[in-house]
Amino acid sequence: MTTIPITPPSWQMLLPPRPEQSHKGDFGVVGIIGGAAGMVGAPLLAARAALAMGAGRVYGGLLDARVAIDPTAPELMLTSPEHLFRLQAPGCLVIGPGLGQDARALNLLRTALKSPLSLLIDADALNLIAAHPVLLRHITQRSAPTLLTPHPGEAARLLACSIADIQQDRAAAVRQLHAKIPVICILKGAGTLICTGDTVWQNPTGNPAMAVPGMGDSLAGMIAALIAQGVPALAAAQAGVYLHGQAGDTCVQNGLGPRGLTASEVIACARSLLNEVKLG
Repeated sequence: MTTIPITPPSWQMLLPPRPEQSHKGDFGVVGIIGGAAGMVGAPLLAARAALAMGAGRVYGGLLDARVAIDPTAPELMLTSPEHLFRLQAPGCLVIGPGLGQDARALNLLRTALKSPLSLLIDADALNLIAAHPVLLRHITQRSAPTLLTPHPGEAARLLACSIADIQQDRAAAVRQLHAKIPVICILKGAGTLICTGDTVWQNPTGNPAMAVPGMGDSLAGMIAALIAQGVPALAAAQAGVYLHGQAGDTCVQNGLGPRGLTASEVIACARSLLNEVKLG
């Protein structure tokens, strides 16, 4: 089995340039489904990251209907999760950040798995899949690109093993995960791994300062935004994890870590790094 390091040339040329004559509708739509009571911050971070990566329109489908606006990013459109199933391509749905695991969350996941849009499955949505294996059949039947983004704990639940088992041989674990769920599998953590079959890509960027809340949510939004703008799903995954880690490294170099770094700071830095890339 081959493990390949992710490098900028492997994905940069796939990022499309922006024509002079363009509008927001040219850059896709991202919908983030999650945000049960007490967990709204997770989808808001994912949505803010999608905005920062250039998605044309970004919706937050929040289970907690009390939140009507994000004062930090009023550009976000906040609505019900069910509304996001009417979004049109090109676009990408993210389900899981702050989703919870109750009956409504499960029904939303079932509906998301039927969506014709690309789908990134994260956080509580992964835990629901582990608890309801019948959902695996719906994942494998999807025709649109599908990505799983577990951290070691979520991967352990999906594979019915311990976190120690995952961490002992991360490359083997991500291959086992792909064998069980044959989609793009992204095992987060130090040296994030991406598996699509026999090949595993390893991310060289990132550092321990990023072991804080919200980092996985921001990564999900970044990847979704790139997919919505037309980047192929695998390249979007590679670009997302590389830029996310590179932004964390840059933040630490600028004195924002190693202690006290926030996901919001990484999002802002990732936008700057993305705009330094020569596209087209």
